[in-house]
Amino acid sequence: MRRVSNLLWTTMVLVLWIGAIQAQTPPPAQGAQTPAGRGGTPVPGGRGGPAPVPKKHLLVIGMTRGYHHGSTSNAMATFWKLGKESAVWDTEIKTDMEWITKKQPSSEAHSLEWFDAVAFVNTTGNWKLDDEQKQALLSFVHDDGKGLVLAHAALDANYDWPEFAEMTGGWFQAHPWGTFDAPVIVEDPTFPAMRHFPARLFIHDEMYSPKNWSREKVNVLMRLDETQLNYTNPQYGVVATRPDKDQAIAWSKMYGKGRVFYSSLGHTNEAWENPDVQKMYLEAVKWAMKRTEGSTAPHPKVN
Repeated sequence: MRRVSNLLWTTMVLVLWIGAIQAQTPPPAQGAQTPAGRGGTPVPGGRGGPAPVPKKHLLVIGMTRGYHHGSTSNAMATFWKLGKESAVWDTEIKTDMEWITKKQPSSEAHSLEWFDAVAFVNTTGNWKLDDEQKQALLSFVHDDGKGLVLAHAALDANYDWPEFAEMTGGWFQAHPWGTFDAPVIVEDPTFPAMRHFPARLFIHDEMYSPKNWSREKVNVLMRLDETQLNYTNPQYGVVATRPDKDQAIAWSKMYGKGRVFYSSLGHTNEAWENPDVQKMYLEAVKWAMKRTEGSTAPHPKVN
């Protein structure tokens, strides 16, 4: 009987002690998260919360068969860094065209089927793709609706492959002004990769004058201010450029179901260290991967 009394007494003391501790514990702050399943806000990816958004996959290629830009390694590393910091995509880096295929790969290799977008960085010259590779790349964008990002000299390639220019929007023709403080007009400030730029600015870089492109087929995002350009530069002689002096340096377009982004920015190492240029390519990849929305509708020149 005495043992029962002691047990009851001990139990009552424990109950009173626990009650006192709970009374002294402050309630969670308003808006504070607590683990899912305990009456708090569900944590994304946790039990009871929404599933985390899966990462996308980006293939970055920096192979050069023509002029090699010294900034190519920095450029490829920048795409890797942007994906890592944003947690939007994982990056695979290649300096050849081996993975431009839909054939089943071996070991830990990948084909285009694995990726959500491809970024070609200064990929000059004739890529020497075989027929299967050419068709694989075209269908990757056109039929599968995957993304394509072209940085700087990626237009200086494949001049014997008309479908390439149709997909990308054009070819490289010249860079008549070399590397200079380029006067730039942002024509579509609503596009995700343009929103952080002012309407007019100067960008120190080498700007291309492309050929075989048309305003009727692309959404011009940036162009050079033709009223501030020297068209008789003695260093280059007669400037090779469009008769209408319409110098687009960035555009977005559709190729079938897929999204295509091109920018002339990225000739120098300093360009790839520029936070505004990095932000532009970050948003370009996100848009190409259909994480954001932006127009591809053609429009007349904006003054």
